[in-house]
Amino acid sequence: MILPLHDDNPTRGRPIVTVALIVACSVVFFGQVIAGPGAGERIVYAFGVIPAVLFGDAHLPPDLAVVPPAASIFTSMFLHGGLWHLLGNMLYLWIFGNNVEDAMGHGRFIAFYLLCGIAAVFAQALPDPTSTVPMVGASGAISGVLGAYMLLYPHARILLGLPLGFVIVQLGRFPALWVLALWFLMQLAMNAFAGQGPDGASGGVAFRAHIGGFVAGMILIPFFKHRDVALWQPPRRRWR
Repeated sequence: MILPLHDDNPTRGRPIVTVALIVACSVVFFGQVIAGPGAGERIVYAFGVIPAVLFGDAHLPPDLAVVPPAASIFTSMFLHGGLWHLLGNMLYLWIFGNNVEDAMGHGRFIAFYLLCGIAAVFAQALPDPTSTVPMVGASGAISGVLGAYMLLYPHARILLGLPLGFVIVQLGRFPALWVLALWFLMQLAMNAFAGQGPDGASGGVAFRAHIGGFVAGMILIPFFKHRDVALWQPPRRRWR
């Protein structure tokens, strides 16, 4: 799996919300781990999004009905299915979230992030509204951040790396437009051609949520960015 390692896009302010989201997701995951496998699974069912429950076709047992079904849309964004799921999402959020937050400010970024997460949930759930498999993870909301970044900073250069065991081989620096457009095309391809599991996800990955979040980010960014922030910005700094 090829991963982004860094970008050459400086920020003007501190990414307070981005850091807070990373800390919150990490703390919640730590709670899932220390709860143990059995309790951790109950947490996923109690706070994850279950389409059939969200749309009223099914109901959780009283001991798991901790939050209203609509609230699970938000609580699910802070849960993760495993360590690599968490680390991958937080890496993408750290690299791309700070610049998007910088372009719109802290308060707007919170609203933007949550709206992209909501769009991602419905993109995944609506095609299979009777699914009883819980959906968890921040990747839908983070996909919205990627869509916004691509329109804001297409010329920023992203350092890509290929993990090989305990070593990461640097592959080079590429324009964000290429990197993120290719990422989006891969989500479309995987959703179209990979085998669909019982949860409507391909191999356990909710590709429809990624697609929905990314499109939502592209649609919303013109309305959330500061007026003095242009779309399709030229490079702000070159790699040395």
